[in-house]
Amino acid sequence: MDRTLATAARRLNARHGGRRHLPPLVMLTDRLRLPDPLAAAAGLPAGSIVILRDGDLPAGQRLTLGVELAALCRRRRLVLLVAGDPMLARCLKADGVHWPERRLPIRVRGFATAAAHSLPALIRARRAGVAAALLSPVLPTQSHPGAPCLGVVRFAGLARRAGLPVYALGGIDGATAARLMGSGAIGIAAIGAFRP
Repeated sequence: MDRTLATAARRLNARHGGRRHLPPLVMLTDRLRLPDPLAAAAGLPAGSIVILRDGDLPAGQRLTLGVELAALCRRRRLVLLVAGDPMLARCLKADGVHWPERRLPIRVRGFATAAAHSLPALIRARRAGVAAALLSPVLPTQSHPGAPCLGVVRFAGLARRAGLPVYALGGIDGATAARLMGSGAIGIAAIGAFRP
């Protein structure tokens, strides 16, 4: 894992005084951009969040990956969230659920985060009671080439108005992380930046 990214994330998180005990780093799985999520998760600092996505995998393959990730997360003291599948989260004894923006329930149960791409989505996430939102895309990203991004200034404005902790996601790596200082982000969420 890139030490510059980890250092920037810790600095962002420290500005919030450990609010809600949220860690500075969030890693999302993605079988195309992060083909070895177990190796990537093994390099994360204790307490980091790992979000099992890969919802397009056949159920058996996602379950197998989830079982392996859950065991690794327990050993390494990482927080495991399962994207959009509370039943799988219970099966894996995960720490909670990460909700895609379009599937966010009116009220969440337990520890949860949510994806957001706009102020209305952030407001819905806050009202639903999630611990934090992952706001994206902040910068141009390989997962959505050519898609419009928020930019750091707009991200900062949305983060200030969100009323809940916000992670910066999209196009952030060791080289771009410093641009987030003063943005209001509680930390950094990424995929490709964690490639071992």
